[in-house]
Amino acid sequence: MFEAIAFYLFAALTIVMFTITVMTSQALYAITAMAAGMIFISAFFFILGADFLGAIQIIVYTGAVMALYAFGMMFFDTTRDVVEKRTNPQIVFVLGVLAAIMVVAIFVAPVVSNNIQALYPIQENIGNSQAVGMVLFTKYLVPFELAAVMLLVAMIGGIVLAGKKMDKSLTLMNEEDILSMDDGFEPQEGGH
Repeated sequence: MFEAIAFYLFAALTIVMFTITVMTSQALYAITAMAAGMIFISAFFFILGADFLGAIQIIVYTGAVMALYAFGMMFFDTTRDVVEKRTNPQIVFVLGVLAAIMVVAIFVAPVVSNNIQALYPIQENIGNSQAVGMVLFTKYLVPFELAAVMLLVAMIGGIVLAGKKMDKSLTLMNEEDILSMDDGFEPQEGGH
């Protein structure tokens, strides 16, 4: 009984948070609601007894949303409303229909497929994180290592691309040189 109440409570809270994420025009409200929704999703893992996945959900996804939050605060004018440009309403309609079909399939799949058995059944003598580690580092070792190499290449590529933009240090230049740069920089009146 407790699991059912907790499931419906966290399901409602998750739907509310992601609805706020999609419907609000304020960037910081959307990012805050997204972080809360990710935390509520981790509650489902804890209810199912998958403590390791619940902790990973909080650490990885909520941490990523908080990094997005920091970038959103630094780079965007969060006081201004976002004006959407809908150039093709047919695409919006098609994507909405596809999303509705996917939601129906998600709700119908457990009803239809009651003969599914777990590929790796739960073992009583080991914990959740040990079971994930055994599967990850035996059967899925090569994809895990390939994903790690791809993330490393992406990180190095990002550093290289960011480094190319830093040919000149603005802190070492005087004000006249900064104002004379022809990069589309227009000084504001009354400011530096």
